[in-house]
Amino acid sequence: MAAPRPRRSVSVRDPSDGCERLDGAGSWDALEWTKIETVTRSVSRVKLEFLLEAERVIEEGHGVVLVNTDEAGTLFLTNFRLLFLSDGTRNIVPLGTIPLATIEKFNKMVVKIQSAPRQTDKSSSRRLLQIIGKDMRTIVFGFRPRTKQRRVIFDVLSRCTKPARIWDLYAFTCGPSKFSNPDPKVRLLNEYFRLLGQGFHRASMSMIEEGSFTLSNNLWRISDINSKYEMCQSYPFALIVPKNISDEQVIQASTFRARSRIPVVSWCHPGTGAVLARSSQPLVGLMMNMRSNADEKLVAALCTQLVDGKGLRRKLYIADARPRKNALANGAMGGGSESSSHYFQSEIVFFGIDNIHAMRESFARLRDYLDTHGAASSDGMSSFLRHGGWTWGGGNLSSMSASVSTLGDSGWLIHVQSVLAGSAWIAARVALESASVLVHCSDGWDRTSQLVSLANLMLDPYYRTFAGFQALVEKDWLAFGHPFSDRVGMPTISGTSFELTRHSSAGSFSSLPLRQSSGSITPQASSSSHSQNNYSPIFLQWVDCVSQLLRMYPFAFEFSSTFLVDFLDCVLSCRFGNFLCNSDKERQQCGVYEACGCLWAYLADLRSSEGSSHAHYNLFYDPLKYNGPLLPPAAALAPTLWPQFHLRWACPSESEAGELEAECRKMAIKFSELRKAKEAAETKAKEYSTAMDALNAELRNVKQVSSSAMNLAKRASKESAAIKRAIQSLGCRVNFVSNSDCTVDVESNPTETPQNLHSPPRRESDGMMGSDEKSDLSVSITMVSDDVVSSNLLGRVCETLCPLRTRDGGCRWPDAGCAQLGSQFVGLKANFDAFDRLSIYDSYFQSE
Repeated sequence: MAAPRPRRSVSVRDPSDGCERLDGAGSWDALEWTKIETVTRSVSRVKLEFLLEAERVIEEGHGVVLVNTDEAGTLFLTNFRLLFLSDGTRNIVPLGTIPLATIEKFNKMVVKIQSAPRQTDKSSSRRLLQIIGKDMRTIVFGFRPRTKQRRVIFDVLSRCTKPARIWDLYAFTCGPSKFSNPDPKVRLLNEYFRLLGQGFHRASMSMIEEGSFTLSNNLWRISDINSKYEMCQSYPFALIVPKNISDEQVIQASTFRARSRIPVVSWCHPGTGAVLARSSQPLVGLMMNMRSNADEKLVAALCTQLVDGKGLRRKLYIADARPRKNALANGAMGGGSESSSHYFQSEIVFFGIDNIHAMRESFARLRDYLDTHGAASSDGMSSFLRHGGWTWGGGNLSSMSASVSTLGDSGWLIHVQSVLAGSAWIAARVALESASVLVHCSDGWDRTSQLVSLANLMLDPYYRTFAGFQALVEKDWLAFGHPFSDRVGMPTISGTSFELTRHSSAGSFSSLPLRQSSGSITPQASSSSHSQNNYSPIFLQWVDCVSQLLRMYPFAFEFSSTFLVDFLDCVLSCRFGNFLCNSDKERQQCGVYEACGCLWAYLADLRSSEGSSHAHYNLFYDPLKYNGPLLPPAAALAPTLWPQFHLRWACPSESEAGELEAECRKMAIKFSELRKAKEAAETKAKEYSTAMDALNAELRNVKQVSSSAMNLAKRASKESAAIKRAIQSLGCRVNFVSNSDCTVDVESNPTETPQNLHSPPRRESDGMMGSDEKSDLSVSITMVSDDVVSSNLLGRVCETLCPLRTRDGGCRWPDAGCAQLGSQFVGLKANFDAFDRLSIYDSYFQSE
């Protein structure tokens, strides 16, 4: 019978930190800390292998355990991230590796677990460091007792997550590297040119410096009234305003809008002329009776004439993103909302979207909920949650989605649905009614940015491509002044935008994922990387809405959900400078574009490495199928959890892409490999074909040379035969000898020794010399005296028949007819110059 499992009574007390004493019991399976040996191996090689450019290690802890996965390793703290390296695989553990800028807050806790009553003298404590991330991640690190590793890591984290200056961020330390960031002003002007139908113009820095970018069409113009950010510090340097509104009227209207954020055009319909405009709330005051003629005239100019309306002017909708009661409450502070009676042909609509504080709290509740019911819970409970023995099935997505009531307590999906419904309503008014819509909230940079950019995404298919998505984010989020530093919790140019708070109250952690059922846990200290008044996941929520549209219209987007996750990770990590500061003016003052790398260039470089088979590309994208606006029905606006982002840490198995998409991606990768193999085979075949052509050409050349040599050999043979006949007609003897010299023997009489005349050897071509192809041919010519010639048969015939013979019997060769007849007989002209070079005395041909 197995021994019963001892129950642990927990007594928490950390003298070094002065915490209260709490008693309790728990069933948390403790890690055997005494079995973890101190790691003394050198990690310099590992550090160099895994560190990024300009990343350096500040502190490291050995023998650290990632409680979420019960994995031991080494924890490195660099100037960019927390990096957890597994001792077993020596690889980076993604769950335990988080950029410093992505950390929302972190806490120190101590858990003391006491053994059974019979072993009260033995107790062990766990020193824990809880990290809560802005990317839905909650991780816990355990440190060895009786060491100062956790305290050191905590103190360094407190300093590194709260840099005193913006220039202390890793983005400035790393520099632009190969991901240079050209000035986005040029890209903004190019987008303006496209919206005005002036896409054939291309912007440049010289155009901006000269102020020659103020183009226009029939209805709208680009104004440089804010080129020095004097009218509105949070607006871009160039604005699209109605053509019939002067810059003086624009300046007058700016005094009636909060933070001088006047109504300006964000998007123009190329066919109907309807526009989507944005602004901040009007300053109507508590009694809602303040008015501005310049503002009313500017807003009325948005109601241009209909294209086929016979002079009728289009309707104007003023969409207030706030709940009506919030808009009225803002009147007490001088703000408020418009009155339809003051604005021409307008209708006021309230969307009821909550403010940034409600979004922050809702996001925190969703994160805690997922961590509680996930398969990799941060409390280390590995009995029923991780092995599917409970109702949740180990964090099964279908089960989690089925519990609408429990998940609805967070309110996150309800907020996402509100933003989606408001954006769809705006897009429908512009596309179906050809109406113009003016959108605003309080300041016009949070909910307004969400609604306007999401409606643009639905209306314009260009924004659903990689290039268009970049243009959309740079226009409606960066250029129009969404305060990224405040919302993400990073320092601004004026100083830090957050305050580091520390407290030891256990009540602050009532909603933290470390539950009481796992023992007695005492929070000791907490650090937050942002001010609770300004931090809010507004941009994250908008990307979540984009993912919902991608789920509803999988054929309409060029990019995939994986691209959105990587894009959001880059934004939260602050690795690049694109999303630093609160406005374009601040980014320009900090020199962000020159000193930091570009996020867009980094993502484009990732895609170029694998081409269209990269995970950022949407395999189902069909630009011809959805080349118009997306107008989802109300029934389709029921958002679900975004698995690739919400569940990737708590439920890794559920965060993977769907089965169909996964199979299609595998097929696409296989197809890409086969296509590459086909291209390689075609290239090889072309090389072989080129080589064969070269060999054929060389063979033809060889045949031509051989044919020429054969012809020369035949000609030489005929010439030799002709010469032999000619010499024999003179009464000479010709001998062909195969040796290295050509010898001509001349005899004055048969008994004299022949005189040898030597000439250079003569080569015959292949096939003419019998078995010895390279042997030389020697000719031996022997000349005899007249008496010998007269006795020769050929000579006597010559003497009898030759009509040119002299009276005294001498031969007149080579003028004799016999030589001419012999030469004509063989069909060749004899080379008599060779005989002229012979040393023959003239007296030889004279009579005695």
